[in-house]
Amino acid sequence: MPLEAGLLEILACPACHAPLDDATAAETPELICTGKDCGLAYPVRDGIPVLLVDEARRPG
Repeated sequence: MPLEAGLLEILACPACHAPLDDATAAETPELICTGKDCGLAYPVRDGIPVLLVDEARRPG
């Protein structure tokens, strides 16, 4: 389930405050930080972004 367009515009990475990019086309939907030094991927569960640094993964 894609996120509402307005929601993605106001969300930011809790670690570095950079904008997030929607990666729902992947098998597991997630929001990817666009910060060049951060890059954390936050899961989206049941259409709700989980913006907790402890829940994020580093894309490899």
